[in-house]
Amino acid sequence: MPPVFAHGALRLYLLALLEDGPKHGYEIIRALEDRFGGTYSPSAGTIYPRLAKLEAERLVSTQAQGRRTTYLITEEGRRELTERRGELADIEEDISASIRRLADGLREEIRANMRGLRADLAASAESARRSGRQAAADSSRSDQRRSLKELEMVVNQFRDDVRMELRRHAAETEQGISDAVAETVVTVLRQAQASIRASLSSKQRP
Repeated sequence: MPPVFAHGALRLYLLALLEDGPKHGYEIIRALEDRFGGTYSPSAGTIYPRLAKLEAERLVSTQAQGRRTTYLITEEGRRELTERRGELADIEEDISASIRRLADGLREEIRANMRGLRADLAASAESARRSGRQAAADSSRSDQRRSLKELEMVVNQFRDDVRMELRRHAAETEQGISDAVAETVVTVLRQAQASIRASLSSKQRP
């Protein structure tokens, strides 16, 4: 995938963000995430080295506030931003194009994930049906039932497994759960719930 920012564009865009007011590093990262509608999340390893370079060039200054460092644009930084205002307009156009490109990629990824998840659910359902038919054939009791307690244990184990996976994912990304992942999880859970309800309803019919 092409880079989100062309060479030197992120540097100028950081100055533009600081023109609106002082910000600490996390606020700058969040401002970029918001500008891209959540489709792009820059890493600390991308942002902080560029801020350090801007400070070395005296385009940005810093102030310590407890454990946080706040970044402020200097007069030199404002002059450069004014001189390159035309380039900034081009960067905004590039960002809009990047958002559309990233959004298209995310939509395709979600569609691919959903196709895979639906296939997994279908395979699991078929496996369960085969197991049920085999159990019925091997059992002399035609009305064999699992106990409610046993099914509740299965549901609780599934819930715990999903919670662990979500927490692990959030810890690894350091930015929480993205909208794309959240949308996929919610969709799959709702489909599973609908399938379970349909199965229970079918069993209640005479």
